[in-house]
Amino acid sequence: MYEHDVIVVGAGGAGLRAAIAAQEEGADVAIVTKLHPVRSHTGAAEGGINAALREGDSWKDHAYDTMKGSDYLGDAPAVETLCKESPRETMQLEHWGMAFSRDEDGRVSQRPFGGLSFPRTTYAGAETGHQLLHTMYEQLVKRGIEVYDEWYATRLAVSDEERPEDRRCHGVVAYDIQSGEIAGFRARKGVVLATGGPGQVYDHTTNAVSNTGDGVAMAYRAGAPIEDMEFIQFHPTTLPSTGVLISEGVRGEGGILYNENGERFMYEHGYANNAGELASRDVVSRAELTEVNQGRGIEDEYVHLDMRHLGEERIIDRLENILHLAEDFEGVDGLEEPMPVKPGQHYAMGGVETDENGETCITGLYAAGECACASVHGANRLGGNALPELIVFGKRAGQHAAGRDLGTARIETGKRGEYEVGEVDTPVQPGEVGGPGDVAADGGTAPDGGATAELTPDECVERAVTDERTRVDALMSREGTNHATIRAKVQKSMTRFVNVFREEDGLKQALRDIREAREAYQDVAVSDPSRTFNTDLIQTIETRNILDLAEAITLGALVRDEFRGAHWRAEHQERKDENWLKHTMLSWNEGTPEVWFRPVILEGEDKTYEPKIRSY
Repeated sequence: MYEHDVIVVGAGGAGLRAAIAAQEEGADVAIVTKLHPVRSHTGAAEGGINAALREGDSWKDHAYDTMKGSDYLGDAPAVETLCKESPRETMQLEHWGMAFSRDEDGRVSQRPFGGLSFPRTTYAGAETGHQLLHTMYEQLVKRGIEVYDEWYATRLAVSDEERPEDRRCHGVVAYDIQSGEIAGFRARKGVVLATGGPGQVYDHTTNAVSNTGDGVAMAYRAGAPIEDMEFIQFHPTTLPSTGVLISEGVRGEGGILYNENGERFMYEHGYANNAGELASRDVVSRAELTEVNQGRGIEDEYVHLDMRHLGEERIIDRLENILHLAEDFEGVDGLEEPMPVKPGQHYAMGGVETDENGETCITGLYAAGECACASVHGANRLGGNALPELIVFGKRAGQHAAGRDLGTARIETGKRGEYEVGEVDTPVQPGEVGGPGDVAADGGTAPDGGATAELTPDECVERAVTDERTRVDALMSREGTNHATIRAKVQKSMTRFVNVFREEDGLKQALRDIREAREAYQDVAVSDPSRTFNTDLIQTIETRNILDLAEAITLGALVRDEFRGAHWRAEHQERKDENWLKHTMLSWNEGTPEVWFRPVILEGEDKTYEPKIRSY
């Protein structure tokens, strides 16, 4: 067993910032990560970091834009924390040596982004995430923070009191990819999950193959509620053949979207008469797919993004890597011709429920970054708000886990305070074959890593290790179905039925498909007998996470019968503030997803954010 004060799971932007912050508080910190830190998906972020840095801008304007972008489903304490602290954290990156793009007067450059009332997106060319990741990794090495590289965390070690709010997290269990060892990591003070999003739930995504929602699924099964899972962002500009992201920075610099008829449809067809291509991402994605569905798409699949008019000098200076992506993956020279683009899964607004300090309802368990939901982004994230979320809430989670007093959180977690019970009419009921409550291939339902409350922390971790070894031995010793066919079935169903446009019949069919996949997973087996570098084993474990989160996303989409932000329902074409100014919550409940709701907090520091018609 390995032991530290604070264990951070994941080494992207949020994980690195959490580890640095915890170490600055005097904690003994270690990172457990299935990828080397600089291979984390944060490195693929292109656009920039929103921060109110200049005269004429303010954190309050940033907060208003964020709340409007969220379609009034963001929680004001989290939104205002993000916008207040982003300028300081952005400048901290600059002081650590991050190579921001600069204006001629030496100031860091800022450019317009979708949904913003001021050009406040700070950037490093079109590779901001890459620069951020390397800058913070340098700080990690400088400080001597221990990294358990290529250790895949698979299970949390938590006590098993009946109420999740009474449980405590004592550590994690992880698989050493190089040696095959399964070991426990005891956290004396806290565990911070920073494992990124669930992009691999879909088959057309900008996300890396490693983004399988591991932290969200582990926390969910351990008893922490997950929040607003139905809100999935589909980025309007991805390359059709691969899902590779084309930065919003192209449109921020003045890139134009055209349909097959050469029409600048964002204006000419009235989708966003004021902001055009710089409307929020949900608006632009729906506009593009509407053009395709109405026969004005190119090859009935995509539209064109044109940046030729910006000129070679400006493109090379600010968007050079976009040229390489278009050339390498589509064979298109962005200096000479427009690029093909279409919406693709990009980001999850939902995740593990936390307060503004990053803490969940389980004592000692924290989450930050895309795997968490504070809620900053509500029903739709603005471009340029993901990276500041990583550094602001990564820092706060690391500090709090290490013992720093950040004050009483206004956002409540778990079933505390005001909430209401919900119901959902699903096509497969609990107890039926493939229905909710079926638990896949690990024999037991509750909570993952659970141990009797009387066990010591060390014994709790050891029990979780024993359970995980038993599960892995079973997967590797039997004959059965390969995970790949199960995963592919779920991904195709999610892309078809739980995409930008959603219909009730389609959502119910997706649930049936997921339940059939869950039934098939009962017989899943690992064909590779090796204990070292066993990617078949890793992907089999990941597929269970994909199943759990695909079900959560689809259930949330089915129960929310309104149109809000990124969630569009064919049968419900209006926002229903009188019924739906609330978060969709899901609890594991021994394998049967339990739906309940918590009110949105619209009361900020000195104002209440009144829901208004959202137009651009």
